[in-house]
Amino acid sequence: MDYKKYFSEDVPSFMRSPVREIFSKVNLEEICSFAGGYPAAVTFPTDVIPGLAGKVLQKYGAKALQYGPTQGVPELRQEIAKRYEVPVSQVQITTSSQQGIDVCSRILLDPGDIVLANNPVYLGALQSFKAYRARILPLTYYYNNADFRKDNPGKVKFIYVIPDFNNPTGETMNLREREALVGIARELDLIIVEDSPYRELRYSGQEITPIRELAPERTLHLGSFSKIFAPGFRLGWIIGPEPLLEQIYVCKQCLDLCPPVFDQYLATEFLCGGALDRNLNKTIEEYRQRRDLMVSLLEKYMPSGVSWTHPQGGLFIWLTLPEHIDTVALYEKSLAAGVAYVAGSFFYVDGSHRNTMRLNFSYIERAKMEKGIKILADILRSDV
Repeated sequence: MDYKKYFSEDVPSFMRSPVREIFSKVNLEEICSFAGGYPAAVTFPTDVIPGLAGKVLQKYGAKALQYGPTQGVPELRQEIAKRYEVPVSQVQITTSSQQGIDVCSRILLDPGDIVLANNPVYLGALQSFKAYRARILPLTYYYNNADFRKDNPGKVKFIYVIPDFNNPTGETMNLREREALVGIARELDLIIVEDSPYRELRYSGQEITPIRELAPERTLHLGSFSKIFAPGFRLGWIIGPEPLLEQIYVCKQCLDLCPPVFDQYLATEFLCGGALDRNLNKTIEEYRQRRDLMVSLLEKYMPSGVSWTHPQGGLFIWLTLPEHIDTVALYEKSLAAGVAYVAGSFFYVDGSHRNTMRLNFSYIERAKMEKGIKILADILRSDV
């Protein structure tokens, strides 16, 4: 049968994740993987989860096993509202932060609409925007191209940014940059989607005001339990203006009816009992050591002409190589040698900058990190 004739017009816009393609082909335990954005297994609170599960069943009973409200269970929404000092009515629970990106795209985008974003930009966001047949433009292009702004009135729908420890670069927007972004959004009357899955993972430097506090009337702030609790629970949240959340609420009814209820009650007890902050302190120290180790190994082994970012938090370091090195072409050679990374060009709207790569420092065990960096450096040295 020719199944293609049954597919919708959206299907050609679906974008495969190169990271997921990597994971489908290799055993991560057998290689030195700097690909993906997996948290370290040692940060999962496996010691407290059995007790939390028992407490949830004792406290909530069958309610924890039943369908729940589309907005999320009231207890978890209240804990998040208290933690981030917002009204409960401005909190929507999502089935993962990735769903948060997707429902924002779903309620805001029509085919041909424009999303302004950092370039490079998070791969999962690119997938979502393209699935809704939107155009993605770098913020810098839009700022610097007056003719384009004049010829495309009303087509830009929102700005998407990860201001804290950006995926993929690890860089952080300073306060002046955030204020300038808010100024542009107000001037053009745009929504800002502030994706903040890493904000609580700061290892150095000073905390910077989130965009949602600078422009609460036009910001959808996305949070995630995946990096601070466990990704397997698939829980996130959106903080935003009630009229926007109302449309997200209606949208989610046809997607999943409600987020996982038992998982929400686990997260509630994890939050209100103080276990999250205790575990977060241990996680931050673990990741600080892994970040510092990777930076020291890059300094020790990388050939001249290679530079990298020095993130204050998050999970990633971004490498820029001499222009003649193509990290896409080099990937199979690296994988054959036992090292996985993600080529940086996948994160660019136009697929450019093939001389860049993203390295993750949170997942790989410290004992394997030196071996992996040395192998990667030897491969790059042979091409420099």
